[in-house]
Amino acid sequence: MLGGCAGSNPDGIYDPFEPVNREVFDFNHSLDRNAALPAATYYKHALPDGMRTGVHNFLSNMSLPVTFANDVLQGEITRAGYAVCRLGVNTTIGILGIMDPASDLGCIAHDEDFGQTLAVYGVPGGPYMVLPLLGASLPRDVAGKFAVDHYFNPLGYVSYRGKYFVSIGQNVLKVVDQRSRAVSALHEVERTSIDYYAAMRRLYVLRRNSAVSNDPLTVPPPPGAPPPGDAAPDGTTASAEPPVVAAVAAGASAPAATPLAAPLAPDAAKK
Repeated sequence: MLGGCAGSNPDGIYDPFEPVNREVFDFNHSLDRNAALPAATYYKHALPDGMRTGVHNFLSNMSLPVTFANDVLQGEITRAGYAVCRLGVNTTIGILGIMDPASDLGCIAHDEDFGQTLAVYGVPGGPYMVLPLLGASLPRDVAGKFAVDHYFNPLGYVSYRGKYFVSIGQNVLKVVDQRSRAVSALHEVERTSIDYYAAMRRLYVLRRNSAVSNDPLTVPPPPGAPPPGDAAPDGTTASAEPPVVAAVAAGASAPAATPLAAPLAPDAAKK
């Protein structure tokens, strides 16, 4: 079990590079505070809810080929069908994915990546690490993202002028979109945490394990936390369902600030 390995901590997370990870996390958090967060806050107040939802839907629709390919590789035929349904219906009736009529048809939204696929086949995630600008990840997931997933995107094979700048713009918009969806929730994590690094590490460990196992996300209280109704570290009352769940469930990730994934325990097999 990872909890018994060197570099583990009270949460049982294998983090042998913690001193370096913390330095990088602080650097990323500074960038988030001075760049991503102001941009996300302006974006959230400048655009009406409906327009922001349309942007989010459009970005999600563009990732569906990657989800479909990994569903197939994992043998998740039903979920692969959902991905095809969402891509076909939302791209056509939903006008390039801006709207989401597929959800009304029962086509469940979900995300998959090659890191999850490798986990299904028993490839260990490796030690938790925080990368400059990219945030936290696992060696397995970094390899999956940069070596495999982009080959599953048909748009990657289309040549057109300005393709490089379009790709940069898409990634920047993803950061702003995700960050804007969790401004309040991530602020609450930082406000109520004794150790922000450890809190974010733990939350994204839980999110990643949930993604690998296809189980609903639950966020149990951390070790030593006061039970619901008791006083939290800042004097407020501990909640039975902390608001940070919203940030994790939404997949919020400001790459310049927050960890993306890490193993709390050996990766569970997909159900």
